[in-house]
Amino acid sequence: MRDIAIIGIGMMKWGELWEKSLRDLAVEASLNCLADAGVDRVDTISIGCMSGGIFNGQEHLASMIPDYLGFKHTPAMRVESACASGGLAVRTAFLEVASGMADYALAVGVEKMTDVGGGEATYGLATASDQDYEAFHGINFPGLYALMARAHMTRYGTTREQLADVAVKNHRNGNLNPLAQFPSLMTREQVMSSVMVADPIRLMDCSPITDGAAAVLLTTVEEARKIKKHPIVVISGIGLATDTIALCQRKDILKLPAIELAGQRALKMAGKTIRDINFAEVHDCFTIAEIMVMEALGIVEPGQGGPATSAGHTALNGKFPINPSGGLKSKGHPVGATGVAQIYEVVSQLRGTSGKRQIADAKVGMTQNMGGSGGSCVIHILEAKS
Repeated sequence: MRDIAIIGIGMMKWGELWEKSLRDLAVEASLNCLADAGVDRVDTISIGCMSGGIFNGQEHLASMIPDYLGFKHTPAMRVESACASGGLAVRTAFLEVASGMADYALAVGVEKMTDVGGGEATYGLATASDQDYEAFHGINFPGLYALMARAHMTRYGTTREQLADVAVKNHRNGNLNPLAQFPSLMTREQVMSSVMVADPIRLMDCSPITDGAAAVLLTTVEEARKIKKHPIVVISGIGLATDTIALCQRKDILKLPAIELAGQRALKMAGKTIRDINFAEVHDCFTIAEIMVMEALGIVEPGQGGPATSAGHTALNGKFPINPSGGLKSKGHPVGATGVAQIYEVVSQLRGTSGKRQIADAKVGMTQNMGGSGGSCVIHILEAKS
């Protein structure tokens, strides 16, 4: 396979974007990406979107987005893996260029979630769970992650305060991100006194409903060296794995095999260990998710995710910074776009252009994007190259 670089990244400020449609979001992020790259060439387009049909009544994005972006007739496809759809779109674009099928591949992640009411949004998100054995019986994702959180507390002694500290840390990072949906600072007390959603998960433990899009442009390292606009950032490792869709079918609900396997595969491809990674963007759809992902990736030992967070291990100036962007919790979570936005943040960090949230000496970064309660996972390892 050919070596692949990311030469363009694009986003907009995420939030409740009432004045913008699904297509507007995808086009804006893509145009920002192409402007960042200084390139007006796209050979293929991969689109990550979880539930355009439910949220917006719009399917067939593989036709609509190239058309309104000004690239009609361009080969395009939509990919879906619940909240991991964006990461899967980046992986698909990588394979297009690495295989030689294309020289310039655009990956777009998009979701417009506020066009429906809360009940419909909950229904749309629940389609990522097992409809027969979970959703039909009334359990939603806050409920599933609450089960995981309660089990984690029982087995490892994880505290309510440690869960809150994940949110506090991510809002502190998001406060430095001009594109974050909720950049306001948060205290431990505010998180712990917020409305109970599913014991012990409270409102401020949950990522929000968000409108947004992100895009990245990939090409070969050889082509990137010719362009010479930005420092070169390469994708050196990718891991993809799946697990049971239903939480109840796993041998241990405190294990995330898809994350473990995807991480191992990405590290093997990159020729690295987790100790070679400087920082990571991980899928903190709920505060307990960040803690469990840290443990599944081997950043800390099982049961140590909570204490490590409270001790500052994952802060911007900690031993292993996690979610410098603010994560899903503060930056927002337009489900189909999240995995692409994680790439956006890591590329920004590796270029050294993240402003006040810049991680010192960032050379190797990781993104971890998962669907459902860990039923699928895509991991990318990115490196700055001279």
